[in-house]
Formats: sequence, structure tokens, C-alpha cells
Amino acid sequence: MDLRRLLEKHRLVAIVRGRDADAATRSVIALVESGIALVEVSLTTADATAVISRARAALGPEAALGAGTVCTADDARAAADVGASFVVTPGYGPGVEEAARLRLPSLVGALSPTEVISAAAGGAAAVKLFPASVGGPAYLRALRDPFPQVPFVPVGGVDAEAARAYLDAGAIAVGVGSPLLGDAPHGGDLTALRTRVKVFLDAIA
Repeated sequence: MDLRRLLEKHRLVAIVRGRDADAATRSVIALVESGIALVEVSLTTADATAVISRARAALGPEAALGAGTVCTADDARAAADVGASFVVTPGYGPGVEEAARLRLPSLVGALSPTEVISAAAGGAAAVKLFPASVGGPAYLRALRDPFPQVPFVPVGGVDAEAARAYLDAGAIAVGVGSPLLGDAPHGGDLTALRTRVKVFLDAIA
């Protein structure tokens, strides 16, 4: 899959982290059915590999389902084994290298200029600016001066208003966790989740 193209097209990655595997699976399916094209399931989610596997079975082979918080080579292999189509990492490490070996595109975490250079040189499809809340849209603008060709995806503390601000500052997409998911992955209200999806999609339109 061409992860960068999908990020540029859809502009939003939903990040699912949950204490309840069944609720997390339902959340992934609800997100996709509500119009979110890219969904990341963090490996910190309860029974995360089963969540990805079940969501893949329900949504089919074309769904852009990723595994997040991929830190180790074992994490990358586990993601590939259950049908993840991309990986997301908090920083550069063995998980990125193994994903490349497995030909899984990666969204690689970075914050400092040194880390951005490492992520880009390591073959990242895009650089996850994390935690974006440390510097906000102004920091993204500052990074884009020396790195105008690097595709940035801010993640961390991104609500609907901030999503628009990051895109206006030059991000190709944003990653959104709890401001979008709320309590849905822990067994909460899926109707409220679908309402928040509309708010975010309107914000990035």
C-alpha cells in the first residue's frame, strides 16, 4: 500500500487504544463504517493482535488497518502476522527496520530535528510528529523550514480545532486518539463515537 498517498488523501488516522478487546474491535469497525479510512490499533490495546485480526476479517483485505506502538522487531512481525497493512512507531528503532524488511510501510515517530533526519533516512513513509502537543502548530511550521519535503503527521493532543491548525501549518494528516475515540474502546458509546467522527471529518474537510 502507498501509505503516504493515503495520508495525503484522507488526512486523518484514528488511533484506537482500549482496555476491552471486543469494544476496541467494534470501535475500529464503527470508525471505518463512519468514513475513517485509516485506523491504527495500538499494541497497548488489550489483546491487540486479535483486535486487528478480527477487524481485518470484518472489513476485508482493502481496509487500511495499522498496528501502533510498534517498538521491537517482534512487534513488527506480530503486526504482519495478523494482517496489519502499516505500522506506527513512537520513535526510530528495531520495529522500523523489521517493518521495512517485511515491506510494511511505516509512520515513524520523531520530535527533534535529529530524530526527523533518522526517520526520513530510515525509509519512513511519513514522520509522526510526536508528541505534537509539546510545540503545537508553531513548532511544525519551524520544522518545515529545514525539512520542506518531509511529510509530517502530528500526533498527541490533537482535537478537532488543532487538527485544522496542523493541516493549515503544513501537515499532510493528523493522528487522533482519545479526542476522537473517547471511551468507545473501553466499552463506551458507539453512537457518540460516530458523532465525533463527523465533527473531525468536517474539521479537516
